[in-house]
Amino acid sequence: MTPTLAGRMQSRLALLGTVGVVWTALIGLAVPRPEGAETSAIYKALFTALLIVAVAGIVWELVYHALQQYRWEKDWPTLFGLIVAVPEGTMVWILLKNQIPWDAGPVQASTFLTMFITLWLLIWAITNGPLQIVALRWRYRGGRFLGGWG
Repeated sequence: MTPTLAGRMQSRLALLGTVGVVWTALIGLAVPRPEGAETSAIYKALFTALLIVAVAGIVWELVYHALQQYRWEKDWPTLFGLIVAVPEGTMVWILLKNQIPWDAGPVQASTFLTMFITLWLLIWAITNGPLQIVALRWRYRGGRFLGGWG
């Protein structure tokens, strides 16, 4: 089943709110750190990046949906789910470095890239593998977890 716009938004928020939070908490222990940065500052930066990915991702989903309307099957090939990490990651990095929506504290490119790339690959793999097997209703409802959204 082709994921609907509402399904993609719900899936993004559900996976970032579960897998994303757990992975960010775990990866925060292993990411490269600026000299003298406290653990709490690293976590503040990483969770700020996660929040930006979630909120800005809804805007990206609207953009992707508009672009998909020009395709015959109104969907992307699965590989595009990996490729779109480049513009999304770039935007999140710019917002994070410019302290939007607030000061995220010290964050290096290597810290951000480690978190973002591993999180993106993990969520992409879960979405295209185990989630489709374990959550059959999710798959056949266009990626929706909740019934009332479109």
